[in-house]
Amino acid sequence: MAVENTIRPDEAAHFGKLAADWWDPKGSSAMLHRLNPVRLKYIREQIDHHWELDEHDRRPLAGKRAADVGCGAGLLCEPLARLGAAVVGIDAAPENIAAARLHAEGQGLAIDYRAGSIDALGPEPFDLITSLEVIEHVEQPAAFVRGLANALAPGGLLILSTPNRTPVSQLAMITLGEGLGAIPRGTHDWDRFLTPDELRAHVEAAGLEVLDTTGLSYNPARGFTLGENLALNYLVTARPR
Repeated sequence: MAVENTIRPDEAAHFGKLAADWWDPKGSSAMLHRLNPVRLKYIREQIDHHWELDEHDRRPLAGKRAADVGCGAGLLCEPLARLGAAVVGIDAAPENIAAARLHAEGQGLAIDYRAGSIDALGPEPFDLITSLEVIEHVEQPAAFVRGLANALAPGGLLILSTPNRTPVSQLAMITLGEGLGAIPRGTHDWDRFLTPDELRAHVEAAGLEVLDTTGLSYNPARGFTLGENLALNYLVTARPR
């Protein structure tokens, strides 16, 4: 079955320009560096629960295939590899893939990075697929989720995150975040943000069952935290029905 192209060239070009300092925790991707530990905490909780893993196991994904779609320069791929997974990273911007390969090589990590859309995942299914802060940047979100679902192995897990389309996200991420320079200008289009109900509808239409929806909030004193508040951002975990 042919996979629909969901890449928006303008988005790929925007993020490709950020590739050079993606790994700089004080650079243009500083917010992602601050966000990453909380996202990893959530992923670890979900995989431990789903596969009934030992929470103290340092390589819980050993023997499993994982893919991060919209991987940027590999901020999530590298931790997934350290957790034991055989990792494929996909990104629409070739510049990001080049930066990801270079950084992984310096870390001694064997990660299979591929430039392209979902079709670059290939025919072999994945036990875990992540796509965090990506769906709001693609063409045809429904087709994007369908492509991810089709690449998931039976018994696999899909984890997504995205900003909610609320006044809170518009203020925090665009008016303040981009306006004050904490996030590069032009990163977000608020009209493309998805509400939890919209994302759930795409996930269920793709033949998946939503297992969890958790909010991601920001507190100036505590940083990013997980909880019930979905107003700013949220994560969704799903599995094949």
